[in-house]
Amino acid sequence: MNFVTFAYARWTMKPMTRTSATPVTARDQRPRQAILGQLPKIYRADGSPIRVLLVDDEPALTNLVKMALHYEGWSIDVAHNGEEAIAKFNETGPDVLVLDIMLPDIDGLQILERVRESEAYTPILFLTARDSVMDRIAGLTAGADDYMTKPFSLEELVARLRGLLRRSSQTAPPADEVLKVGDLVLDCATREVTRAGEPIALTGTEFDLLRYLMRNPRRALSRAEILERVWNYGFGGRSSIVDLYISYLRKKIDARREPMIHTVRGVGYMLRPPQ
Repeated sequence: MNFVTFAYARWTMKPMTRTSATPVTARDQRPRQAILGQLPKIYRADGSPIRVLLVDDEPALTNLVKMALHYEGWSIDVAHNGEEAIAKFNETGPDVLVLDIMLPDIDGLQILERVRESEAYTPILFLTARDSVMDRIAGLTAGADDYMTKPFSLEELVARLRGLLRRSSQTAPPADEVLKVGDLVLDCATREVTRAGEPIALTGTEFDLLRYLMRNPRRALSRAEILERVWNYGFGGRSSIVDLYISYLRKKIDARREPMIHTVRGVGYMLRPPQ
């Protein structure tokens, strides 16, 4: 067992509550087998390694995550405070940003706000100990593309990052694609969305979800299908993430207008032009 596999097992194991009638077996104590580095490699559009900026004030955590991401063949820069994170972001132009919220100087939400002011769109995943529902909602509505809480699985972190990268402009479909459904228009080249000529600001994940809906107008899409096609990851069966992002889209796309996003009972969702 290599160091990353061992450290991965320690970081992701949670305490188990057992009664005296439930013995702990050797199988229960075996660490899970990590599969880090076993998935097909992904690269930037120019063939160079994916660049990751990892921001956390815990050196033990950043060392572990950095080692795991090296197994993917990625290049990782680390920052342990907000000022350093902003400086390295401007210097390196990472493809994806892994960001803690609780930092010693500038918190992660402020860093996210500054990053979103830059011209290029960078996918951002919050990795934090703040695990309440309101914390998750605050992070996602502030513009983060994904949110994970500590303790966490390294394999799940890698899977989510790979999903973000596949959905990012680095590996996007033809950039000149323009989708139109009724008065709703989505431009993949500029990542701009309008309805009846009125601009609509979306986060990266909201944009990707809407793009998938618009590629399949008048079609009932299941939550599982949306998870697989938009997130490229099953989220352990937690389809509530789809419901959450559909609610965000509805507030932006359908607000004060005739609805286009419809719930298909027992199935999922459908986008269709106004009647």
